[in-house]
Amino acid sequence: MADLVTSQIIFNGSKRTVRAFTSVSDGVGEAAVQKVDISTLTGAPTAVRIMKVWYDIVGMSVKVIFDHTTDDTSLVLAGQGFLDFSSFGGVPDPASTGATGDSMFTTVNHGVSDTYTIVLELEF
Repeated sequence: MADLVTSQIIFNGSKRTVRAFTSVSDGVGEAAVQKVDISTLTGAPTAVRIMKVWYDIVGMSVKVIFDHTTDDTSLVLAGQGFLDFSSFGGVPDPASTGATGDSMFTTVNHGVSDTYTIVLELEF
């Protein structure tokens, strides 16, 4: 069995995308699973900024990661909440060595039937 995950594009524009992700864990979890491949975004940007995040996470936490040779954790989410980083231009990709700029998730302390729903608003 594998985690039951979904990804949905809510909006995809010339400078912004909004994506929704859900998971019901089988206890194995996710490790650096690509959620947003930025090469598929309009204009193929080299980096994105996290502007807003809505989340509802039960029984585990989720690391939101930028893909690099040594991945950079941008956020660690647990519980429920809304984060708005737009007033200062968003959480940028630090563009470390080997950057693809893709967004990935890793679940931490996941157990059977733990869940997450995460909506990311990204600008590029």
